[in-house]
Amino acid sequence: MYSPEAVLKILDSAGVRRALVSSTPDDGTVRLYEKDPGRVVPELRPYRTRADMVSWYRDPDVLAYVEERLRRGIYKGLGEFHLRAEDAATPLMKRFVALAVGHNLVMHSHSDAGTIQALFVHDGRLRALWAHAGMSAGPDEIAAMLDRYPNLWVELALRTDVAPGGTLDPDWRALFLRYPDRFCVGTDTWITSRWDELPRYLAGVRAWLGELPADVAERIAFKNAERLYGAR
Repeated sequence: MYSPEAVLKILDSAGVRRALVSSTPDDGTVRLYEKDPGRVVPELRPYRTRADMVSWYRDPDVLAYVEERLRRGIYKGLGEFHLRAEDAATPLMKRFVALAVGHNLVMHSHSDAGTIQALFVHDGRLRALWAHAGMSAGPDEIAAMLDRYPNLWVELALRTDVAPGGTLDPDWRALFLRYPDRFCVGTDTWITSRWDELPRYLAGVRAWLGELPADVAERIAFKNAERLYGAR
């Protein structure tokens, strides 16, 4: 476990000037935000503990928890959360989506394409960020989703297939050039060791970003996320 001060030093060493942050429990996010509100963009994860990961979407107590935390007025998103398509098409999830839309929050979903589709059925005004580009979705599937949902953005954490061997894949390059305003760099420090790896990981990301036109690289690196989360 790292202290907020140690995390901010790692972000400094990795050259990260803005960071979208969520945690379980949420107090970690709040502590980091309070240390550097100019850099940290808080996102509320709907997990009181890790046990909620498998049941949050059907638990009215979690909805009440989210409503209570949102009264702080600091959050820009709801997530990152884990969800399956069959669990997204429920009355309680409709209430979560309504909460996100009502508070102008981005829903940050670790899921497959079917789940994203189910979320948009609840409310087409929703803004969604697709974590890890769907984990295994390829450029063709992602392109189809972006065409279908104008309020969908795609986050690229842990997608090593974007630049196998350190060189940008031609199909991913074509996708980025086709949708330069719809992708965001991601890191995902989901275990403690990921913090140690962050500077090296981002050096690799910057290497393949360098193969894109400068304006496209800047949008994917930070401008799209700043615009999506209203964080400038």
